Amino acid sequence: MSFLPPASDSALYTAEQTRQLDRCAIENHGIDGFELMQRAARAAYRAIRQRWPQLRSLTLLCGSGNNGGDAMVMAGLAVDPDQQGGPLLVQVLLLGAETTRTKLQGEAAQALKWAEARGVIVEGYGQQPLTGELLVDGLLGTGLNGPVSDAAAALIKKVNQSGKPVVALDLPSGLCADSGAVLGVAVRADLTVSFIGLNRGLLTHQGVDHCGELVLESLDIPAAVYTEVATDVDLIGGSQRLARRPRSAHKGDFGHLLVVGGDRGMAGAVMMASAAALRCGAGLVSVATQPEHVMLCIGNQPEVMSHGVRSGQELELLLWRASVIVIGPGLGQSAWSGQLLQAAQAEQIDQPLIIDADALNGLARGKLVQPSKRDNWILTPHPGEAARLLNCSVAQIQADRFEAVKLLQQRYGGVVVLKGAGTLICDGNNIRLCCRGNPGMASGGMGDVLSGVIAAVLGQMAGRTSGESSADGSADSSIARSMLFDAASVAVNLHAQAADLLAQRHGEIGLAATDLIPQIRALLNGIEE
Repeated sequence: MSFLPPASDSALYTAEQTRQLDRCAIENHGIDGFELMQRAARAAYRAIRQRWPQLRSLTLLCGSGNNGGDAMVMAGLAVDPDQQGGPLLVQVLLLGAETTRTKLQGEAAQALKWAEARGVIVEGYGQQPLTGELLVDGLLGTGLNGPVSDAAAALIKKVNQSGKPVVALDLPSGLCADSGAVLGVAVRADLTVSFIGLNRGLLTHQGVDHCGELVLESLDIPAAVYTEVATDVDLIGGSQRLARRPRSAHKGDFGHLLVVGGDRGMAGAVMMASAAALRCGAGLVSVATQPEHVMLCIGNQPEVMSHGVRSGQELELLLWRASVIVIGPGLGQSAWSGQLLQAAQAEQIDQPLIIDADALNGLARGKLVQPSKRDNWILTPHPGEAARLLNCSVAQIQADRFEAVKLLQQRYGGVVVLKGAGTLICDGNNIRLCCRGNPGMASGGMGDVLSGVIAAVLGQMAGRTSGESSADGSADSSIARSMLFDAASVAVNLHAQAADLLAQRHGEIGLAATDLIPQIRALLNGIEE
């Protein structure tokens, strides 16, 4: 999938919200509904001719809704002998044949008359071959909220098995516009052209496997329309860089990060997290791990201060000196792990925490002595960890990732990063979605690196810590949740962007977590090559 929207197009919508946008454009701003349909058809047809300039024939698959109307208007445009590039041969198939014709209403009925007046022949679909070189999916649209019917499912399977390029209008038929879940079966498109507002389901869960290249066409509706429909989901877009450092800066200005974890046999996780934090600009980085790992950590990264701790009590002094704490990479689930987790989450330790990996599993099992909800932490679960935190199945998490991330934040507080295709970041009021990333990131250690990046970005955003200026050596914990939200958003975007750049150069297969660290550093410094 390829989609990098301009900053002004960052809002993501539910199906109902996109319908509200349409109504606002029509009812409040005087744009005729059929005029909007014609604009949509022209935009989609233009996108097709740009990408397939040698195209000679089209098959357009139509349902009874406005997506079917868009496709029928496209057919009328395609047969126009005066268009640039010349007319195309078109096959227009209406699912449900005569019964569907009687269901057509409003703009869709108008589109059928408009197309037939221009010589387009609209046939009922009856298992005939799909003759066009390219298939246009105008079957189901955003209104689908239940399993695909048997007739539509059979046609969708035929489309997917055709081996021909497919263009979906608004979204691939069979995909839930709100969650990105496949409702039985869904079209696998090479290009999806969305109109006016972008449905959030296209960019997470199974949506990313079905929409192909994604294009948003605003159809020239007034900007005021977007102010009339509120949404709490936005894209993270554009490059992310931190403020330029003053010439007088010193290491105390950029945070002292402590990474806690690395039980026996799992030293690599804390080494990856601490290396990522160091290379992403943290002023000081410490590691608290099993004593037998200390020399290995020092040999791997001598700039990181490595400490062996045997108990939660030995960890306490290190916790007080830190300004940001990462706990979880390689933490394990032993008695030692439980002691460290309890110490880091103790009431008197109020520095911001990044909770990852086995620290999340400990939280899910109720291994904390303090209430498991606080404002100044960032939880970073993948779907499996999220399911344990909510005591449900992974399938339930994935069925509606937007609802899942909200429930996680309501239960545990702070900021939640729900990792996966279309990573979501929630602070309780808003959700941000990362549309970057690729399947090459499905390898061990990616989460460890991300936790280090989040901590480093947060430490630099928070600025100079009082841990080096106060008499008692304690760190300033007065970091607003908005800063945690921004730090998590910047870090997630950097992490995914770095992976995409590396995949473009070297491919997705074999992408290792540590490959990302120098690339993220380059991005933070404004360098992409």
